[in-house]
Amino acid sequence: MSNPNASSEVRHALPDRLFHWVMAIAVIVLGATAFLPIVGIKFEWVPIHWMAGVVLTLAVLFHLYRVFAVHGAGGMSPGADDLREVVRDISGKGHDGLTPAKYDAFQKAYHGATALTVLALLGTGLPMLAKIDTALWKRNPALLTDQTWGVIYVVHGAAAMLVLFLVLVHIYFAFVPEHRAYLVSMIAGRGPGHARGNH
Repeated sequence: MSNPNASSEVRHALPDRLFHWVMAIAVIVLGATAFLPIVGIKFEWVPIHWMAGVVLTLAVLFHLYRVFAVHGAGGMSPGADDLREVVRDISGKGHDGLTPAKYDAFQKAYHGATALTVLALLGTGLPMLAKIDTALWKRNPALLTDQTWGVIYVVHGAAAMLVLFLVLVHIYFAFVPEHRAYLVSMIAGRGPGHARGNH
């Protein structure tokens, strides 16, 4: 991965930084409420879990609006230069001649894996709201067949394990010294203009 140089460019606008941290808090709360009861820490986790899931859903919808109405989907879309970048990194060559990009191939791959995993979590978690009573609706477990519920639970559990792994990877790379500028940019907004190419 590339080594970002310090820059005074605005890398992440305030709404995008707020989305990132709201999503981070929601995912941590979801993970804690899902896994702590499994290891024997008992508490009323269901209300906290589903409310954090709704917050995550709203955050993702906000992010999708920003992607398609403000930024455009191209910034995170993989292209030919991303494949060339991976080949050059493996072979030890530099990035000369590659189109400068805000996100490098590895950041795009991570984002794609996280996006698919979170969508799988939401796509399976939202139907589960039919299995709980709240002030807004009554439970209706007969909404889906037992077989369908089984598939939903398996996919949800697998996606939860995968998102836990992805969060740990993300935290690790955020504190690697050569990536510290990216962490700062997610807090302060300013950082490297490009992850690949000319800085």
